[in-house]
Amino acid sequence: MNLERRKGIEGGIFLLLFCLTIPAANWLILHAGRCGASGPCVIPVAPGIMAPSGVLMVGAALVLRDLVQRRLGIEFGVGAIVAGAAISAGLAPASLVVASAAAFLLSEFADFAVYTPLARRRLVLAVLASGAVGLVVDSIVFLWLAFGSLEFLAGQIIGKAWMVFLSLPFIAYLRRRDARLGLTPA
Repeated sequence: MNLERRKGIEGGIFLLLFCLTIPAANWLILHAGRCGASGPCVIPVAPGIMAPSGVLMVGAALVLRDLVQRRLGIEFGVGAIVAGAAISAGLAPASLVVASAAAFLLSEFADFAVYTPLARRRLVLAVLASGAVGLVVDSIVFLWLAFGSLEFLAGQIIGKAWMVFLSLPFIAYLRRRDARLGLTPA
């Protein structure tokens, strides 16, 4: 298989997975974990620390958007952000539409701003740094707009960070494999 075709196929897979994280996060926040009558469903992310269960998918989305950009280019990366915000707004429960869309849009663009200048030379660092910035922005914006409280901030940050950290071995593998195949970023 030629390298451009491989990049397109892998980029399409990353884009599909990125888009699927959005409905998954919205479903999780309403159905998975300990669900209260007046708040989101929560899961433990560290000893004694709970977070809304959608955090896992949001952390994955930050990494997947980086991979979309790596395979398909900046234009697709930006397009994925805009499409993701629209999907987020369209699928979120009415009470979470503004919070979901705003947090998604702002956090993914923050991720983009950090990832883009670092990605060609330091891919693992780019994913780690951009994920860290994106997950903090997402956590603050979402919690404040959705619940008017930062009560779950530590849990949000830890839960999303788990997904970013868990992705790093795959990112390192991808970087090594790309170098071995001569596959350059888009």
